[in-house]
Amino acid sequence: MVNSKEFYIENFKTFVEKLNGQSKLFLHEIRKDALKQLAEMDFPTNRNEEWKYTNVSPILKQNFVPAVNTSAPDFSKEEINKFLFNDFDYHLLVFVNGIFSEELSEIGALPKGVVVGSLNKTAKDNPQLITAYFNKISKTDNAFNALNTLYAFDGLAAIVPDGKVLEKPIQVLYLNTSRDDLVLSQPRNLIVAGKNSQLSIIANYRGYGEKKYFTNIITEVFVDERAIVDLCKIQNESDKSYHIEKVQAHQKEKSVFNHYNITFGGAIVRNDINSRLDDQNIETHYYGLYLAGGKQHVDNHTFIDHAKPNCMSNELYKGILDDNSRGVFNGKIIVHQDAQKTNAYQQNKTILLSKTAAIDTKPQLEIFADDVKCSHGATVGHLDETSEFYISSRGVPQELAKSMLIRAFANDVIETIKIEPLKEQINHMIFEHLHRVEIVNSEESR
Repeated sequence: MVNSKEFYIENFKTFVEKLNGQSKLFLHEIRKDALKQLAEMDFPTNRNEEWKYTNVSPILKQNFVPAVNTSAPDFSKEEINKFLFNDFDYHLLVFVNGIFSEELSEIGALPKGVVVGSLNKTAKDNPQLITAYFNKISKTDNAFNALNTLYAFDGLAAIVPDGKVLEKPIQVLYLNTSRDDLVLSQPRNLIVAGKNSQLSIIANYRGYGEKKYFTNIITEVFVDERAIVDLCKIQNESDKSYHIEKVQAHQKEKSVFNHYNITFGGAIVRNDINSRLDDQNIETHYYGLYLAGGKQHVDNHTFIDHAKPNCMSNELYKGILDDNSRGVFNGKIIVHQDAQKTNAYQQNKTILLSKTAAIDTKPQLEIFADDVKCSHGATVGHLDETSEFYISSRGVPQELAKSMLIRAFANDVIETIKIEPLKEQINHMIFEHLHRVEIVNSEESR
């Protein structure tokens, strides 16, 4: 079998043939640069410090065919409905193997000047909207990033001009599946929030079928002055699949970026989430919850770059690991010399539900300013036996008592989500994924 790098470089010729004249677009020059980068780079190994605890060789032992070079299955609206979060209003975009499906999407009326849709279509029809941002916010850190850029074809484009507010959230369903070939799904997402604008996005990653596939994503986010962006990612893909995403956010003065990262599925999952706070009075909030069982491996790497003074970041990541699963958390905060009066907080807490589950956690602070308030910490433990005994002693069955403790542990992450029906559906998924008795709030059951 041809090794992964050679395979992807060779498949690029077929990809170009299928572009149907789009090779003249500005995107293609960026792809050609990525081809050179991929040829010069190696995929990360455990010898790379940033990938020390995550072995990606199972991904590289298989050659995944870029989705554009394969035929996508057809889905009806009825079939995709079971993958959606419901009971609230939203604009719906559907991508099958990373490629936009206009037939399955339902985008409602938008404020004047707002663009919500396919990156591929935007690059053709309105390239001036994205040229200043595309591949400018995110740099190529590793061969997975180069691979995404090499085959960059489609993904979410959400461009909100100055002063515009999207009242309804955007739900983006990324439905991934392999049929004849093992599919490489590579959404390339761009989110731009102009000054004083506001938008909320639910990135809903799901899998279909029993065959393996590989999802490799880059999401670039620009948050201009006084803008607010909520990006909530819920990843519940096949436990046989592989999932790697890099999120890169760039924030300007008085902006707010809230990132929620809920992970359920995947054999190997890697999330790189980075923010550069490039002005004053910026807020950045990271909330994460990862659940894993079987032999799942979930790795969350976060990086918050405090470049200017008077900014605040807050990060809370929690893990629930069962069976032989393994988690990795590496959270780094850097406070530059000019970033005086920075407030930065980071916490990682993990519960191990079995004796064979494990977590490697490494919170990091690098502070070069002297007038700051910063803290970080990590805890690892099992469910509180005293609390479990207390609940059980009140006549509650043991499994129900454990579920109550799990819900309490996850609650302060889930409670940060602003959309109530979404919050409750995620709670349902937690117990479904862990095969535990579900706890329902008394308020919910009324």
